[in-house]
Amino acid sequence: MSVPSVLIAAWARSAVVPHGGALAQLQAHEIAAPVVHALLARAGLSPAAVDTVVVGNALGAGGNPARMVSLAAGLPETCAALSVDTQCCSGLDAVSLGAALIASGQASVVIAGGVEAWSRSPIRLTRPRHMGEAAVAYERPPFAPDPAHDPDLLLSAARYAAHHGYTRTQQDAYAAQSHQRAVAHKTDMAPEIVAVAGVLHDPYPRSITPERAARMPTAAHTDALALAHSQTQAGAQGADCSISRLGVSAKADGAAFVLLVSAPALKRLGLQAQAQWVSSASTGCAPDTPLLAAQHAATQALQRANITACRALHTIELHDAFAVQGLSFAHALGIPPEQLNPRGGGLARGHPIGASGAVALVRLLANLAQDGAVGAQGLVAVAGAGGVGAAAIVARC
Repeated sequence: MSVPSVLIAAWARSAVVPHGGALAQLQAHEIAAPVVHALLARAGLSPAAVDTVVVGNALGAGGNPARMVSLAAGLPETCAALSVDTQCCSGLDAVSLGAALIASGQASVVIAGGVEAWSRSPIRLTRPRHMGEAAVAYERPPFAPDPAHDPDLLLSAARYAAHHGYTRTQQDAYAAQSHQRAVAHKTDMAPEIVAVAGVLHDPYPRSITPERAARMPTAAHTDALALAHSQTQAGAQGADCSISRLGVSAKADGAAFVLLVSAPALKRLGLQAQAQWVSSASTGCAPDTPLLAAQHAATQALQRANITACRALHTIELHDAFAVQGLSFAHALGIPPEQLNPRGGGLARGHPIGASGAVALVRLLANLAQDGAVGAQGLVAVAGAGGVGAAAIVARC
């Protein structure tokens, strides 16, 4: 029995704006609603035709962000609203879930993606267990039940870099290239961006010289145990494998959405298919090293699409939360790092956690539309805290 086609009729995103910047006063639904309006306008579709909204969000601390987005955007009150929290994978997992709803016949027109208002994230407290105890504030929840296997994400990345000999110089060169590409392609990316709070471009990318990179403060050193192990690896002894601020994707606010439709709905509503959803994967790996989850998910998505070599792909978008993640991802897929993120990645834009995977998907779709032939395929991937990963393959129509 064949799986019904899932088609993409439009996409849109806000600018990715650093934490505390121009979007800092907006709640998540206030960032998302203008993007949804633009998405529908680009497709030429009435809000009344949408039957489901699936929204990824990581820092909203409960509630139903998808319902807030749906109502704020003026979608029908009857519209189903599903919220997804798989941390950094949320936005891409939301789109995969929307595609699955269409493929299974449970929906025909779906708006899916992610939004994050990191600047407005609630202050979180752990409730006291006993009378007289004070509530304790915390910045991040646990991502694994055993604290020994739930390291700080920066420390985990630094351990991995030291263990595998990825030097700070290599990481900074990768990150600087991401910024350089984003600056060079600022005009190319303008059409995909919707004005929210008057921002029409990603403000974070900047020119990074080697001298400027060398002055960047250190974000994370590895610990003594991992460092001792790394010094037994060939070529790693004595190398500086710390992670600089340049090699970390910055905190950010933003939103990105795509319009998914079934083939019958496309015809009935008179829409134009821009791309086709080919395959996807959501998977996990050891929570100690969550950055590896993206490459595991990408491998599964490629297998499900019967793609045996990445050279068959037109473009690959990875939300690289760390430069060492991009280097490891490229090595695992057998490609040069230069093949990733041709117009800059998450390191150059920033990291609106629940939206980052959806932003990378919009970037992929825009790349295919700008310079991909009909039928050209692309891969998008992202990893999340706790050792979860998401990936998808799409093709230009």
